[in-house]
Amino acid sequence: MKDKIQIALLAVIAVALVALAANQFVGDKASSSTVAAGNNVAATTTPATLSADQAFDPMANAAPPVDNTPKTTVNFTEYEHDFGNIKQDSENKKIFTFTNTGKEPMIIETANGSCGCTVPNYPKAPIPPGGTGEIEVVYKPGKQENAQTKTVTVIANTEPKETTLRIKANVEKVG
Repeated sequence: MKDKIQIALLAVIAVALVALAANQFVGDKASSSTVAAGNNVAATTTPATLSADQAFDPMANAAPPVDNTPKTTVNFTEYEHDFGNIKQDSENKKIFTFTNTGKEPMIIETANGSCGCTVPNYPKAPIPPGGTGEIEVVYKPGKQENAQTKTVTVIANTEPKETTLRIKANVEKVG
């Protein structure tokens, strides 16, 4: 009987330690305002109401980062290009031209192809308002066959933040 009591007490201590640890890592604004108001009430979010991931992830309740970068707008001369019929293992280039139509310099954070066969090259320097730029996309289909559609996602300080460019081709088998 004495062993069972000791085990029960250890279990209670373990639960209490987990609860303290969870409250240590989870910044609960409601509980801090309750304490600040002089009311000694338990936190409104307790480990029992948190998922396991939230209880041990200090960033679970963190607000997403705020993007304070000045926004601009962009206009591409075309958003889609069809290469038509091309051969396997060929190299196909397309230059997408754009204009910064906003009032702030345009800064391209990144441009990513939907697969390794579609590689974009984009300007790293800011594009001034009214200025133009080019994104060169090289499509190498390798052994792909038939109708293909690939995308390049351009992420910049534009509204909207992401612009999608599309290339299409009908890849013909060689030999």
